[in-house]
Amino acid sequence: MASVCSSIKGLPNRFIYGTTKAAVIGLTKSVAADYVAHGIRCNAICPGTVDTPSLADRINANPDPDAARKAFIARQPMGRLARAEEIAPLVVFLASDEARFVTGQAYAADGGITI
Repeated sequence: MASVCSSIKGLPNRFIYGTTKAAVIGLTKSVAADYVAHGIRCNAICPGTVDTPSLADRINANPDPDAARKAFIARQPMGRLARAEEIAPLVVFLASDEARFVTGQAYAADGGITI
């Protein structure tokens, strides 16, 4: 699991996080290259901001959680946060035989942040 906040897009005040997720994309491509001849695939999913318990903890750690949540939503072109169940179908697809010819890719599921 990578993120659109990576080598795909820089986001303010997220340079350490973005660096680590860019490394995940690089690792994905390297693993895919090393193992493609063995029939082993490796892909990365790069979500935008997903409404998870971890995000709720980050939001609630702010002095004004309501303002923090609104700020996260404001940077989403679709005007809302993603739900985990909106990312899960991509996980299922990439794990399925339908994706047997897909490897070394970084898939953005970001609600339009990168457009």
